[in-house]
Amino acid sequence: MRRSASLRTGATAAYAPRSPGRPATPPPGRGIGSGRCGTRRDVNPFQRNRKARAASSRSPLWVWPTAGGAAALAAAILLEQFRPRPGTGPAGLWPGGHDAASSMLQVVATSSVTVATLSLSVTVVTLQLASQQFSPRLLRRYAHDPVLKAVLTVLLTTLVFALATLSFMRSGEALPVVSLVLASVLGVASLAAVLGFLNHIIRRLRVDSMMLDTHKEASDAIRRCHPARDGPSPYTGDNPAPHPEPARGAVVRARRSGFLRLVDARELVACARRGDTFVRVDVRPGDLIVEGNPVAVVWARTPGGRMPDPGADGTAEEIEAALKTGFERIPDQDVAFGFRQLEDIAVKAMSPGINDPVTACTAVGHMADLLVRLAGRRLGDIPHEDDDGVVRVVVPDRDLRYYLDLACGQLRRYSSGEPTVLAALLRMLRDLAAAVHEEGAESDAAEVRRAAELVMDTMASSVGPSDAAQVHDLHGRVLAALEGRLLDAYADRSGETRSV
Repeated sequence: MRRSASLRTGATAAYAPRSPGRPATPPPGRGIGSGRCGTRRDVNPFQRNRKARAASSRSPLWVWPTAGGAAALAAAILLEQFRPRPGTGPAGLWPGGHDAASSMLQVVATSSVTVATLSLSVTVVTLQLASQQFSPRLLRRYAHDPVLKAVLTVLLTTLVFALATLSFMRSGEALPVVSLVLASVLGVASLAAVLGFLNHIIRRLRVDSMMLDTHKEASDAIRRCHPARDGPSPYTGDNPAPHPEPARGAVVRARRSGFLRLVDARELVACARRGDTFVRVDVRPGDLIVEGNPVAVVWARTPGGRMPDPGADGTAEEIEAALKTGFERIPDQDVAFGFRQLEDIAVKAMSPGINDPVTACTAVGHMADLLVRLAGRRLGDIPHEDDDGVVRVVVPDRDLRYYLDLACGQLRRYSSGEPTVLAALLRMLRDLAAAVHEEGAESDAAEVRRAAELVMDTMASSVGPSDAAQVHDLHGRVLAALEGRLLDAYADRSGETRSV
């Protein structure tokens, strides 16, 4: 059975008395940390892999083009010195004279400026469309688009090389043949880069491509952050997490505002080990932190020990350094961010100015797959052990109700009068119900039932009897899937309960 604990911020909330029979920490198999790295054995949700590290540390847009321009200038200076005498073999690489070479370099430089302007104009239009019609949170993907950076790098490299070579042209001297040939090649490469960029941006402008990219990011985050439910339990059981008294904990407050982007559990474990303390983090990746908010609580590991003073011994600074914040969310450890972007697309599609229920239903389909993936994963608090197997840090996690409210909440309210979208939400819950029944998680089944009832309660009275009957039928299919009657849940006449 899985039961994802709802966590609250602050020392008192983090260790408030629990009801009888309810464990204060997750039972074995619920994502307890491993003894070697301070994280789970089968998955390290807070260790960024290469892809995640690239996603969180992307360079600004100007870095690549600037580096390419500097390299082009250096290459032009070096190659300018290679001027074969007329009549020799290398001089035959350029059959024209000084006038033809100067004209070619001017054409290449002018064309590079023109196509660079075109590329930037197309990018601006793309950002405007993505922000207005889909979601402003999708702009992060375009601002760090490696294809755009590569195209601008090629164009600026071509421009700088052509201008530098043109400045070295002197009448009466031998031509820099290698530079002229390279400038010609760069001119052709710039044209190819622009054609490839136009093809790339056309593909990226499709809403299906945006949803697919978001779905892939969220799926990768789920795989990184949550181990499989049927995998081996990572909990050793020798050193369970302590249950300190709330009054003996020292609260660590945030010193800067922003979204929590990454949690470095290794740094937290090392910090707690040095001070022989136990740290409870009270924020999750994706949470908005305001300066002065409590973000963690520190206790002495030894029972009856003196209350720690994080501000005096440097623990507060180390904890703050381990909690990476920024002005925007990133998907590395934030599974909910993928749901938020898909929900944004669905809600935008249902706005009066767009009114596209099919796009909304497609976004719901992507969220259905993500929810089913979560149903087969461990959710809940994540204790982290040090090398000696001692639990030093507990990091909270989100539960299934949070994801269900995120996936259904806004969309069901904005689509209360559109039975097509309400039916799509119930189809999503039916798929999740089938997965939950297979896993045997009663608490998760209750959350699915609650979400289905909320969808039914939201349906407007203006929905016609025939359309309302379809919605009620799908609600019954959700309940059938929860009871394990899969044939009753999915049987239909012509696929009307599976497609839009």
